[in-house]
Amino acid sequence: MPESFQVGLIQMACGPDPEKNVGHAANLVRDAAARGAQVICLPELFRTQYFCQREDAALFDLAEPVPGPTTTRLAEVARAAKAVVVASVFERRAPGIYHNTAVVLDADGSIKGIYRKMHIPDDPLYYEKFYFTPGDLGFRAFDTEFGKIGTLVCWDQWYPEGARLTALAGAQVLFYPTAIGWHPAEKQEFGAAQHDAWRTVQRGHAIANGVYVAVVNRVGHENGNVNGNAAPGAGLEFWGGSFLADPFGAVIAEAASDREQILIGEVDLRRLEEVRRHWPFLRDRRVDSYGGITQRFLD
Repeated sequence: MPESFQVGLIQMACGPDPEKNVGHAANLVRDAAARGAQVICLPELFRTQYFCQREDAALFDLAEPVPGPTTTRLAEVARAAKAVVVASVFERRAPGIYHNTAVVLDADGSIKGIYRKMHIPDDPLYYEKFYFTPGDLGFRAFDTEFGKIGTLVCWDQWYPEGARLTALAGAQVLFYPTAIGWHPAEKQEFGAAQHDAWRTVQRGHAIANGVYVAVVNRVGHENGNVNGNAAPGAGLEFWGGSFLADPFGAVIAEAASDREQILIGEVDLRRLEEVRRHWPFLRDRRVDSYGGITQRFLD
């Protein structure tokens, strides 16, 4: 396995036509690979605008199996580009059982594994509990052509337990496909603090676990328009800001808030080793004393 590899983070805008979004994503993956990216991650649910802004049973028709049309198309791109691709899909597992799933496609186009989003939000304009069954595969790491990576998804970003367990599974990079943004009416008052908290907590995952963290957000204003069917209201303004942080939390590549970008950054496993030697947080864990972490609350 190489001592370093290049990651590509695809910050993209999503339109109302699912097929056009998939084609656009495929082209961006090709562009990232042409620029040297070897492990490439797309944003959460990139095939459509973020449809969870409303509860509509007809939108379950957007779900697809794994493997399915989107993963098959991107597998061809991965194979041709000789790159690993992390693709977030709305997975149809069985009638009435749907997941928000990250699929890891290896550089030969094979499905290396899947991760099903564990933490499912239910907030204004983020009505994900209506659509997604919580993941049941646990926190996982996948050996790919270039390195061992972990995938978590969006709301998982706020939970140190998920980052820790994925790092303990051997992940050298934690990828977070993401769809997060501002309610326009709240942006002026709360926007800066919300963005700062989001960025800070994920840099904290990098530091606490001595791993790289790669965060891949979408960008643009959306009202959940899917094939001309939009949600009512002001919609969401996705704040972009995709970034790559090193094992001590230093941000080594970061995207703008208002446009599409392809970020390229290096994962240097020697840096990971160096940080863990000097800041041995994993060594000094008191695993005999953490039983309470499995309780909802310590009354």
